[in-house]
Amino acid sequence: MSSTSSHARWTDARLLEALEEVVERELNRHLQVFKEWMPHEYVPWSRGRDFDGPLGGEAWSVEQSPLTEVGRVSLVVNLLTEDNLPSYHHEIATLFGRDGAWGTWVHQWTAEEARHSMVLRDYLIASRAVDPVELERARMTHMQNGFVSDNRHSPLHTVAYVAFQELATRISHRNTGHASGDPVCDRMLAQVANDENLHMIFYRNLLKASFELAPDQTMQAVNEVVTNFRMPGHGMPGFERAAARIAIDGVYNLRVHLDDVLLPVLRHLKVMEMGGLGPDGVRAQMELGLMLDGLTAQATRFDERQAAIRARRAAARG
Repeated sequence: MSSTSSHARWTDARLLEALEEVVERELNRHLQVFKEWMPHEYVPWSRGRDFDGPLGGEAWSVEQSPLTEVGRVSLVVNLLTEDNLPSYHHEIATLFGRDGAWGTWVHQWTAEEARHSMVLRDYLIASRAVDPVELERARMTHMQNGFVSDNRHSPLHTVAYVAFQELATRISHRNTGHASGDPVCDRMLAQVANDENLHMIFYRNLLKASFELAPDQTMQAVNEVVTNFRMPGHGMPGFERAAARIAIDGVYNLRVHLDDVLLPVLRHLKVMEMGGLGPDGVRAQMELGLMLDGLTAQATRFDERQAAIRARRAAARG
């Protein structure tokens, strides 16, 4: 794509320009494999009835919910994360631009992602799965706070981040469905997770092309992104408490993050086996390896704590 040495520093503008043809190819591939689906078809409308308020319906109470407790907590986190789409769109449109293949992808991605918040909210309200007043207040707070990407300084870091983050979102939705206790919810989240997987493949293929163009810079970006990774919902109200509950029940925790998100992407791209790097790339690759070793040890300790907590729960019930 360019005669520039792979060890030379690429500017953001030149890298975006060099990746444009890859974006166009991946966009066309995405559109060929993406299957249209309708959010309203996944919502159990027959469960719905009026709430209290102007229509004089029935107030919400927790026993009306078809979900497990962790299902309620996790679905609210997942929905509030999807709700911040206007901020996400602003971030990637600013970084990637609104013209050419990049711009077409940005708008396509945004339109597809909007389905997720639609179907999740409609399901939660129709099913009376969560307190609608608390949900709306949390949405207002979260969206008023907005979202500022940790990687807004660099399109390359952003490509690296979303390659992992889209997979993390897919795993979170899929595991939430399994833990929800409601087959309707599980089926809906399987459809949402399928979209997220297609988005992950798009960005993962872009990251692969980035490694071919600028291996040292891309290795540095991946190292920094993996080391400092945070889910986009980290700023929502009550996130730490919710994340702890989700972690203990195995929906998303350090073990899941390592085994089901980080390692699959790194292995697919053969990041740790990559040769031909310059000094900066080799250093970043070594730092990444050490960081993964540390995460493995942390995940093992978490597994032990999780097992102890589950044993105490079982003893209390027994």
